[in-house]
Amino acid sequence: MKFLRNVSILSCTLMMWATVAKAQLSTNPNKFLGNITTGNNNMDFNGFKFSDYWNQVTPENATKWASVEGTRGQYNWGGADNAFNYAKNHNFPFKFHCFVWGSQYPGWIKDLSPSERYKAIEEWMDAAKKHYPDLQLIDVVNEAMEGHQNDTYLMREALGGNGKTGYDWLIKAFEMAHERWPNAILIYNDYNVLQWGIDEFIGLVGTLRDAGAPIDAYGCQAHSFTLNNCPQSTLKNNLSTIQNGLKMPMYVTEYDINFADDADQEKRYEEQIPLFWEADYVAGVTLWGWFVGNTWEENTGLIKNNQERSALKWLRDYMATDAAKNATGPFPGAKKEASIYIRPSALKVIVDDPMQIKVHARMATKTIEKVDFYVNDELVKTMTEEPFIVDYVPTAEGWNDTKAVVTATDGSTYERHGRFYAKKSKTKHTPYSETIPEIPGTIIIAEYDKGASEVNFYNASRSATTSMNDGQWMEYTVDVKEDGLYSFDATVASSNANGMFHLAEYGLDKLDYLTEYVEVPNTGGANQWKTLHGYLQMELTAGRHVFTLFVEKGGFYFKDFTLTRYEEATGTCTVKAFSTEYGVGDNIELTGKFSARNSSIKEVRFYANNLYVGTATEKPYAVNFVPFGMGTYNITAVLVNAEGQEKESTSRELKVTSPTPTAIRTVANDAINATDAPAYNLMGVPVDDNYRGIVIINGKKVIKR
Repeated sequence: MKFLRNVSILSCTLMMWATVAKAQLSTNPNKFLGNITTGNNNMDFNGFKFSDYWNQVTPENATKWASVEGTRGQYNWGGADNAFNYAKNHNFPFKFHCFVWGSQYPGWIKDLSPSERYKAIEEWMDAAKKHYPDLQLIDVVNEAMEGHQNDTYLMREALGGNGKTGYDWLIKAFEMAHERWPNAILIYNDYNVLQWGIDEFIGLVGTLRDAGAPIDAYGCQAHSFTLNNCPQSTLKNNLSTIQNGLKMPMYVTEYDINFADDADQEKRYEEQIPLFWEADYVAGVTLWGWFVGNTWEENTGLIKNNQERSALKWLRDYMATDAAKNATGPFPGAKKEASIYIRPSALKVIVDDPMQIKVHARMATKTIEKVDFYVNDELVKTMTEEPFIVDYVPTAEGWNDTKAVVTATDGSTYERHGRFYAKKSKTKHTPYSETIPEIPGTIIIAEYDKGASEVNFYNASRSATTSMNDGQWMEYTVDVKEDGLYSFDATVASSNANGMFHLAEYGLDKLDYLTEYVEVPNTGGANQWKTLHGYLQMELTAGRHVFTLFVEKGGFYFKDFTLTRYEEATGTCTVKAFSTEYGVGDNIELTGKFSARNSSIKEVRFYANNLYVGTATEKPYAVNFVPFGMGTYNITAVLVNAEGQEKESTSRELKVTSPTPTAIRTVANDAINATDAPAYNLMGVPVDDNYRGIVIINGKKVIKR
């Protein structure tokens, strides 16, 4: 009887589940009420349907870097796809959480240099772009405030360090995300900043906004307010303080209340949710879990023992009120109509020095009629054509507030706020001397631009016998005489091997890292000079430029920096008889068209699926390739010019569809070793005379015994 009684209880419980409300709690079109994936990336769970409650999803872990790329180059999108496809099928937003975070990253990045880590982050974003080309919401950076994550330095080092703004690396992260997803709402998210660290949070997000980074919103995590005694009045005041400081859209992220007592949990929901939901600047609220036992804290869930807790019942009733249904938000439908970013030529300038400010404005479905630009609430310029650039001369010391108002042809308006700081100085920003260094040419490190500390230089010395300092930076005005690619030669001296620097340029469009991180070796002493050779990462355009030299790690001596123009190696890879399909064992000639302007070709290396095939050093630059199995091979070539600079060709596909039999001959080892032709194993890797087994020589398989 006991068993039957339990069966009856289970049946009643199942019937109860079947009668749970089938409509999502929120019907408001202006903002969402979301939640996270539950239990091994499941959406529907324990008989409850996600879509019966929530209309937005954030994967709890499935889109974090460590979860996706635990092994470099191998991507696991399974858990993320569960959430993405569910959201797509139920027509509600999916948020990618997150790209840059000093936690839950793959362990293998710790073994990489900062430059290699930068490339790894690029590859991580590229892989996500390929898999999810049209993301709608992205937590670009998570928890970057000091002390929130011990390993934040790994990301900060990789993405350019603090730089002039103090947050260059975060600006770069948002630029990288915007380059790949220009239509996505890009968010900075941090931990419990509604309770503490408010000034630092406003300073961080405000700097990104003021520098013109493509950040669209800020996310305030809201974990367990009850544990830290955050009463309603304090929360209301903190919300206002942050919003008044930033004037940007906000998301309430990761909201939970960790109370075992249902009444206590419900009370906090009643006090806090309306404050969030009815604020017109809040674009959405995402709860962090809905099942007790399947959340990161013990009692934060809203369903316990398969029963709705009173906080969830209250939430349903509240969402049915007119106040909840009619609340407005900045992103109706979780879509971004206007992308507006104000980018000054510098965050800090000198009073009476001319400066430029560019408004980046773009509409998703509408047409821009005009852009009105204000400084300190005074209209400075009305613009009707791109580029929307303002020439301005600051006259007052201190913070200057800026505002761009974009009016569409339908009469709707959209705003973006910002600011810059003007500092009084007896010295204006000018080059070091009347003769501006020309490029190609040499920059003398001690001859950085004149101006004011923290405006044109920081922690710097004009003494050639003074070593570089950690965090030091200097600006150099130069005149580039010709468009093109440039190599550099840096003259340095050091008695240790810890130095590091890079060169950057702050443009009206973006922050460019002209060089990778350059590591300074131990040259043998302060007077033992050595030249470090490298290449700029992008072309320079002719005209006036202001370069900024950053010293990540000092302790070395820096004499000069010479830039020399060179021509890039170029090439395309083709395959003879490319239109046909091949069989295993076929001898296929890989060749291409290669040239190196104003230079000569040193060698061309060929690869199949990233496995080395062979090297050609003379025209027609061809090698033989014997497929070692059926499938599709990506064929690439790497051209190396006389200077040692490498250029990879675009890839071409080669299909091997049949197991063509190829005779394997046994040849005397002496005869094999006597030939000048290189030998390869079946993976296409060169082998030496001591190798035994099947090898490929001159496109034919032979056995070395």
